[in-house]
Amino acid sequence: MKRTICILLASLALCAETPADNLGLSTVVIDAGHGGKDAGCISADGKTYEKTLTLDISRRLSGLIKDAYPDVKVVMTRDKDEYITLDARAAKANAAEADLFISIHINAAERKSPNGFSVHVLGQSSNKNRDLFAGNMEVCRRENSVIMLEEDYSTKYQGFDPSDPESYIFMVLMQNSHLEQSLKFAQIADTRLRSGPVKGDRGVSQDPFYVLWKTAMPAVLAELGFISNANDLAVLRRPENRQKLAECLFDAFASYKESYDASMKNTPKTAPTASEETEKTADVSETDELWGIQIFATASPAKKADYDFLGYEPLRIKSGRLYKYYICTGDSKAEASRNLGAVRKKYPDAFVTRIQGTPERVTK
Repeated sequence: MKRTICILLASLALCAETPADNLGLSTVVIDAGHGGKDAGCISADGKTYEKTLTLDISRRLSGLIKDAYPDVKVVMTRDKDEYITLDARAAKANAAEADLFISIHINAAERKSPNGFSVHVLGQSSNKNRDLFAGNMEVCRRENSVIMLEEDYSTKYQGFDPSDPESYIFMVLMQNSHLEQSLKFAQIADTRLRSGPVKGDRGVSQDPFYVLWKTAMPAVLAELGFISNANDLAVLRRPENRQKLAECLFDAFASYKESYDASMKNTPKTAPTASEETEKTADVSETDELWGIQIFATASPAKKADYDFLGYEPLRIKSGRLYKYYICTGDSKAEASRNLGAVRKKYPDAFVTRIQGTPERVTK
């Protein structure tokens, strides 16, 4: 398991050090699940493969984005029926320095009754009382098990075993700096898909998919219906319905991009470093209005030693299922904004916001 910890730490470093030279969402990666010798899920009659459906929907989504946003670079992890490893998919997204990663899949179950769509982000179960290997873990095991098709999988994936509970436990311990933005897109996508042809909203959940773990950007995995369900399969087999699914995801992309771009506007590209300017540390219990730069959010409390807080004393707020972290705090938006450009060199998704509630200082 030591090797699993090493790959986890390497992924953390990659996520933390990705630069942000472009302001605004300029690159999106669309990942058509499975392909080549990895057929994914197969219909009961053997006539429909998941890999074919995901590629078709991905191509349609790519075309919609390219037509509407000529300046946005769209990267496909595969554009034909070929086998691409999970590691290579994530590496391609990281090399493109993408702002968003969308992985498209079709679900399946042993029983014929489960149906509907779901959207997933990296993390542990949103229900802390649910056993780690209940519910969606069967889906995670199936999606992650494609690494077994690789001859050198035990070396390449450095001890990760899709059938081993401990491998997943180490994975979900990762403090994901892109969790909040991933959840934001996932929630938008979930809402848009409700108006789509596949009926049955199974919701947004946090689950340990390997391809999401290795991407250094906001990332979601969408399961667009059950190939094992007769009604979902009938819907998915019709090209016009696959177009509608692509349009739902495009609408989610457009909404997310608008919000993303707005958060990146009018921000300075250079600013004093933490050592050049002393942060004002207002008494968080008495300040009427407090602003700060939110640098990331985590599913569980992070220790101060786990991250580089750039020399500042971080504040933390518990918000729903997330713990949000802020630096460069002050009593005005302008004051908090002064170091945003420098902070984004380390944390590309950082943004200035008013801090709601009573924060606590992260001292350990």
